[in-house]
Amino acid sequence: MSDGRDWSGVRVAVAGFGRAGFAATDNLLHLGATVTAYAVPLDDDDPLEADRAEKAELLSVLGATIVLDELALDVLPEGLDLVVSSPECLDTPLVAQARERGVPVWGEVELAWRLRDTSTGHRPAPWLVVAGSAGHTDVALLVEQILLAAGQRPAVAGAVGLPLVEAVMDPEPYDALVVALDDPQLVDVASMSPLAAAVLDTAPASEGHPAARAAAYEHVQEACVYVAADEATRSLVEEADVVEGARAIGVTLGMPGVGMLGVVEDLLVERAFLPQRSTSAAELTSLEDLGTEDPVTVTRALVAAALALASGATPADVRDGLRNARHA
Repeated sequence: MSDGRDWSGVRVAVAGFGRAGFAATDNLLHLGATVTAYAVPLDDDDPLEADRAEKAELLSVLGATIVLDELALDVLPEGLDLVVSSPECLDTPLVAQARERGVPVWGEVELAWRLRDTSTGHRPAPWLVVAGSAGHTDVALLVEQILLAAGQRPAVAGAVGLPLVEAVMDPEPYDALVVALDDPQLVDVASMSPLAAAVLDTAPASEGHPAARAAAYEHVQEACVYVAADEATRSLVEEADVVEGARAIGVTLGMPGVGMLGVVEDLLVERAFLPQRSTSAAELTSLEDLGTEDPVTVTRALVAAALALASGATPADVRDGLRNARHA
C-alpha cells in the first residue's frame, strides 16, 4: 500500500458505491487488489439505481464482491488491509470501526495521490487544488480553460469532472490535474502535495469536519493562493506546513502589492510571478473583456489566474482562457 501500483494480495473495503467508490473499486481490481464494495441500497424508483446495478454487475464480473444491504456499512469485516471511504460514508459505523482498530482509512484523494505513476523517469501530472464550499468548481473550470489556452492537456477532477482515481490512472497522462474538492473529500488526506492550492471562501467548513479545509494547503510546493480580505483563509496559509520555497499569493479587488493579483482601474493584473514584480505589474485582462464587474466573479477569475500562472501559464494564456470561458 505504499507508493506503487502492485496491489496483489491487498484486501480493501470500499465504503460507498457512488462515482468515487466505483472508480476506486474498478482501478484497485485492475491493480490486483481483493476488493469488496459496501453500500446501502437505493430506492427502486431512484433514477441512479439502474445505473448502479449495471456497474455492480460489471465489477462482479471483474472479480469484486459487491454488498448492497441496509446493514452493509454497519460492521467492519475482519482481515482488511485498507478501507477506502467515499465522502458520503465518512461517518458510518464501518469507517468508525476501522479507525478504532487501526485499519488505515483513505478517502478518494489520498488513494488517488498514492496511485500516481511515480516510476523511474516518469513525472506525474502536477495538481492544482481549489477547495471551499462554493465557487470552487467554477474556478477549476476557469483554470482548465487557461491551461488549454496555454497548449496543455489538463483534466478537471474531484467534485466536478472526472473521479480523481480515474484521472490519475488514465493511460495517457495529463499535463496537469485541476482538482476541485469539497470539505468531506479533504478528510483523511495526508500525502497530497499539490503544486498550488487555493481555498476560495469563508463559509464555515462542513459540519463534522471542521479542520478538513486546512489540508488543501498542506505540503504545497509552489503557491498558496488566498483571498486577501479573508482572514480565516489567510490563517490557514500561515499555519500550513508547506514545501520550502512555497509562496503565499494574495488576491485582492484593489491595488495589488508585491506577491499579489488585483485590479488597477479596469484591468486585472499580477505582481506575483513576473520577474519585475517589485516595480511593475503584468496585465492579465480587462473587466470589459471579462464581461462583468461583479466582485465574486472577478475574485474567482483572479484565483484561477494565480493557480494557472503557478503552473507555467503566461498572462496572454490567462487572457485567452478567461475569454474562452466567457464564450463557452
